[in-house]
Amino acid sequence: MGALAGALAASLVVSHAALADMPRLETQGSAQRLVVDGKPLLVLGGELGNSSASSQAYMAKYWPKLKAMNLNTVLAPVSWELIEPKEGAYDFSSVDGLIKDARAQDMHLVILWFGAWKNSMSTYVPSWVKRDQDRFPRAKAANGVSQEILSAFSTNTRDADAKAYAALLAHLKAVDAKGAVLMVQVENEIGMLPTAREWGPEADAAWAGPVPAELLQRLSQGGEAIEPELRALWKAHGAKTSGTWAQVFGDAEAGQEVFTAWSYARYTDAVTRAGKAAYPLPMYVNVALNRTGKAPGEYPSGGPLPHLIDVWKTGAPSLDLISPDIYFPNFNDLAGRYKRRDNALFIPEANNVGAPETPANAFYAIGKLEAFGFSPFQVETAEGKDQEAVTQAYDVLRQLTPAILAAQGQGRMSGFKPRVLEDGTVLDQPVSQVIGDYRFNVAFIDTWTPKADQKTAAHGGIIVQIGPEEYLMAGRGLVVTFAGAGEGPPIAGIDSAVEGVFDAQGRWVPGRTLNGDQTHQGRHIRLPPDQFQIQRVKLYRYR
Repeated sequence: MGALAGALAASLVVSHAALADMPRLETQGSAQRLVVDGKPLLVLGGELGNSSASSQAYMAKYWPKLKAMNLNTVLAPVSWELIEPKEGAYDFSSVDGLIKDARAQDMHLVILWFGAWKNSMSTYVPSWVKRDQDRFPRAKAANGVSQEILSAFSTNTRDADAKAYAALLAHLKAVDAKGAVLMVQVENEIGMLPTAREWGPEADAAWAGPVPAELLQRLSQGGEAIEPELRALWKAHGAKTSGTWAQVFGDAEAGQEVFTAWSYARYTDAVTRAGKAAYPLPMYVNVALNRTGKAPGEYPSGGPLPHLIDVWKTGAPSLDLISPDIYFPNFNDLAGRYKRRDNALFIPEANNVGAPETPANAFYAIGKLEAFGFSPFQVETAEGKDQEAVTQAYDVLRQLTPAILAAQGQGRMSGFKPRVLEDGTVLDQPVSQVIGDYRFNVAFIDTWTPKADQKTAAHGGIIVQIGPEEYLMAGRGLVVTFAGAGEGPPIAGIDSAVEGVFDAQGRWVPGRTLNGDQTHQGRHIRLPPDQFQIQRVKLYRYR
């Protein structure tokens, strides 16, 4: 073998080895986990404000703060206008600064690609794109007025966006051999405003064309697995297996939105495929959710919303997952829509970091829904009690991470928080869950604390089984009672309850042994509402 051939072979070996160790999604039981350097990782993240990452100097004071808050991952925007200020001339200094600073804190990154669209609009594109409307046309409303939104039907826009995205991924592959970057988000909160669909010659021609066969096949063969709203819409118009968009889904706004979703999904798939050809990191889209009663266009129409997940799964198969940005109170219901057999759950924006329910949402998403990661928005702005709450909650989750990762997908874990309705009404009723051979009844009202002092929406926690009768119970504001489940004596008692922490090496360091006064004479485990706590509990059963 010649010197050149030998060098080439060696480079291929290194390349294949690097790809084998790069971040990827793997299945364990019913859960999908993010694997990094051959080991599962629980993402305890925080997303930066949309402009923060554009200045390394601005971010310098925040990196130590984020590390001290127990984050292991920062979600940071990278905008098209910064990396390609002139067409074909790339400037990756902002990306390199992010990677350097994350590594300095021993933290990971998730890159958010602000390409053609960010929150529906096209304000993060380069000047040379903004100013050339002939080459990069705008979407038009029904009245013909151009919007600050690039058209999803422009091949010029799609190809330029995909080229820049591929250049970013190629750069990450070249400079990030240590694997600081875990995933990349493709675009940001895609959706059409202020109408349900885009208008204009190209859009109108596509609307008059046939519904693609692969989408109709999914509807025909998917049965009850198809999201109910989409299935009902299709059936209401005759469950056709061919036809135009208006014939299959109707010409009202609901049908137009399905068309919009397909258009955005196909565009996004092209960008994703270009990026993966350069460096196949896990890639996802996020979604701006809709309120009940709002019409498409009053919210970003056609994004990967709960009722359109199947359209996106069909139209953008290159994406690894679809991730909800949840700012509405009904977190349990919304996050649950994205917990699907074909979709790993990751919460990239979980309200602003200062929302009092943020820690409870983290425990619920990770424990109940087996999310592999959680991230509140504008994390760098956290101060005072808000910063303290996230810091303490993430400290508990960091300590529990080995147990959580071992339990994912195995039916040995659950998360708990009150259900909250869309209007903000908190349902304080206890919830019940079987884990192992015990049924846990979890209440969110602490009878030892004045009700006026309790914000039960902020109460939440997690229970992880670590042995046949041994459990870790953690969080705040929970009162847990138990009973036998399945065969065996029906009554459950507390063998032992010990508060404590896990040290940096993962060893359990016990504190007080709790009994009598703290367990109400063996009746329950209490996690007080004014602090986050871990208790290691061993149960037993008797008649």
